[in-house]
Amino acid sequence: MRNLSLLILFCVMFASCEKEEQIVLGHDFEIDARLGDVDMNGYYHLELGQDWQTLHRISGQVSPVEYEWALTKVYWTSSHYWLIGDTLGYVVHQNNTLNDNGYLYLNNDTSYVTWFEGYEVPTINETCYSTMSGEINIMFAPVEVMEGDTITVTGVAHFADGIISNTKRIDIIID
Repeated sequence: MRNLSLLILFCVMFASCEKEEQIVLGHDFEIDARLGDVDMNGYYHLELGQDWQTLHRISGQVSPVEYEWALTKVYWTSSHYWLIGDTLGYVVHQNNTLNDNGYLYLNNDTSYVTWFEGYEVPTINETCYSTMSGEINIMFAPVEVMEGDTITVTGVAHFADGIISNTKRIDIIID
């Protein structure tokens, strides 16, 4: 009787076990500078705008995924950064409206924000996630004093299955 019970338990255990679904992820990773074709030396060119800082979106593609948990995270670096000066700006407190639509009179109080002094600001955001279709986007923002420089931007894709891509690199001359 004991052997029969063990045999039934053994059969139930193996009959109820199913092989886990094996999800295979792709590992494609490409960067699109969105700056047209490279010049004869392999460099992209970005023309600075009229503002102090020029915003530009860099795009790309990784392998699409079927599940949100499998989105790819891309880490970005840039060869250039800039330092914030003595103040980033300031905050002005204005008069407040009370609940009875009356005004509470307050003196304007200007507080200067100075704790950012010396803060290093990279010219590219540090990370982004792909969409499920594999699209990636990141903001790149050189400043006017970088005119004439060549900025190297790199990206590394970290896939949900632990695979890490080779580093992709683009070089951008700031015109």
